[in-house]
Amino acid sequence: MTTADLSPEAASTRRTPDAQAFVEMQASPEFQDLRRRLRRFVFPMTAFFLTWYAVYVLLATYASDFMATKVFGNVNLGVILGLGQFVTTFVITALYVKFANRELDPRAAAIRDELEG
Repeated sequence: MTTADLSPEAASTRRTPDAQAFVEMQASPEFQDLRRRLRRFVFPMTAFFLTWYAVYVLLATYASDFMATKVFGNVNLGVILGLGQFVTTFVITALYVKFANRELDPRAAAIRDELEG
């Protein structure tokens, strides 16, 4: 997690970028690299999770005997896979936080510093 210097001295030395500065930054190689890195993580992870969720729903709808398979006691495969949805969500969130802290945040901070001078 990055922290900003919120002291009055730091606020007075920063400039407020205008609309043209934002447009120019969006076209810069640094910003394009940031977007590319974000998309390389987010799109495959989203596709993975949506596929995993669709498989779960399809199994629950069309393979009810399979989902009713007892694993232990009164716990069946459907319950295990349903709880797996929650586990997957937490794992993806943790992976994203780690990825953002390592790859995205330093680049975004550099872009912001360049914009605000």
